[in-house]
Amino acid sequence: MTFEKLTFRSVDLRPVLVPLERPVVSKVGFFDQWPMILIDLHTEEGIVGRSYLEPYLRQSVRYIVPAIHDLAAARTGQPIRPFDDFRNGRKSLNLVGYEGVTMIAVAGLDMAAWDALAKAASMPLAVFLGGSLGSVPAYNSNGLWLTEVATLGNEAAELVSEGGFKGLKLRLGRDRLEDDLEAIKAVRGAVGEHVKLMVDFNQGLTLGDALHRCHALDDQGLYWFEEPTTYDNLAGYAQLARELDTPVQLGENFYGPRELFKAIEMRAGDYVMPDLMRIGGVSGWLRAVSIAGAAGIEVSTHLYPEVAAHLMRVTETAHWLEWQDWAEPVIAEPFKLQDSQLVIPAKPGCGIEWNEHAVKRFRYDP
Repeated sequence: MTFEKLTFRSVDLRPVLVPLERPVVSKVGFFDQWPMILIDLHTEEGIVGRSYLEPYLRQSVRYIVPAIHDLAAARTGQPIRPFDDFRNGRKSLNLVGYEGVTMIAVAGLDMAAWDALAKAASMPLAVFLGGSLGSVPAYNSNGLWLTEVATLGNEAAELVSEGGFKGLKLRLGRDRLEDDLEAIKAVRGAVGEHVKLMVDFNQGLTLGDALHRCHALDDQGLYWFEEPTTYDNLAGYAQLARELDTPVQLGENFYGPRELFKAIEMRAGDYVMPDLMRIGGVSGWLRAVSIAGAAGIEVSTHLYPEVAAHLMRVTETAHWLEWQDWAEPVIAEPFKLQDSQLVIPAKPGCGIEWNEHAVKRFRYDP
């Protein structure tokens, strides 16, 4: 089998609700179950490309699944060409806009298509894209939510031990500055000064509050301030980046490469962290990180660690991979962690296969 021969046949979509070991408690909501859409792209040649989406809200599956089916219907019998499909998919839906469900649907099929091509070539995706296998520096983002400060120390120690992590993500933005300071103190007291603390406000502050809070925390030696305020206030982010010593991180809400370009052009942040569901899958990522690389801006990942790890191996300014184990219950062989590194397995494609027993257990009908 060679990847030149792959022809789109059909797509199977299966929504699941996966339980979270540590529920998400943040400014964007409370989640003890995590919705996912599992995607199987079938080809006439028998290769199956796999990917998944994490649309946050379980009810959003009702809108995303039909959009993917519509895109898939237009591709039946056509050669799989991800860059062409990315462009054509966006063009076919541009009358309802380039963001939101439009990009999410395009991204889900795009990731599955690249997986199929790499499988047909019998190469890991990183190698298929011209890179090499290896490990990727990762920080643990599995916890440290806006929970009781008294519990954060023990939880931080547990998170470090899950993979010898040298970095953790801590959520901030409590009602009182003093409570954020106590949260930082509790985590540092448990894991030491050598562990980097990436802090995330999950867009929970107004610009005025973000200026007050981030200036007040600017002497804490934090690794970055992530999304202090609403993601689309790029002028506000530019002000924060200009005034603060701590680097400003944003980008998980960039819908497509042009949004990343706009943010870099406005100097809205010091780092960027595209999300594969929003940036446009593998095709959107490759276009976006070329822009970041040309600007000398370091790139981290948001969610989707299995696919993102491959892409970090071919990203010029690769920085940190955000590690969550949220998809592990439905993945047959989760990737291994070692000394704060995610190890990419030597398997064709992205290395994702489903645990079908778990898929049946967690399947739901939206």
